[in-house]
Amino acid sequence: WADRWQMEFNAEKCEVIHFGRSNRKTEYWANGKILGSVDEQRDLGVHVHRSLKVATQVERVVKKAYGVLAFIGRGIEFRSHEVMLQLYKTLVRPHLEYCMQFWSPHYRKDVEALERVQRRFTRRLPGMEGRSYEERLKDFCFR
Repeated sequence: WADRWQMEFNAEKCEVIHFGRSNRKTEYWANGKILGSVDEQRDLGVHVHRSLKVATQVERVVKKAYGVLAFIGRGIEFRSHEVMLQLYKTLVRPHLEYCMQFWSPHYRKDVEALERVQRRFTRRLPGMEGRSYEERLKDFCFR
């Protein structure tokens, strides 16, 4: 196919991911070389595991979101609700929601890991000390 369409591939950069437990794991060739097989691949910033579980993607997203929260915590002195809500929507949520339709988490542990980011953010807001998460969320989102 590649020869017919005059498309060149660098076999050193190509990898194969085999999905499913009953996959026969056939070897694939390109330019006379066997392509390497991997368990996980990153495409458009989304990490896909051969089992199609999204745990590694969730871990990476949560780590990145916590980093952004730390940046906001260190760098922002004026912490009004309006400013903090804009910072959260602009800097944190895009990391949590990027390609969510594709890697949509359905295991409770993955959903809770994503939810902890928002819990931590609302807990650090001024005037939210000692309130439950549900109260913080209602007050934070509807101001």
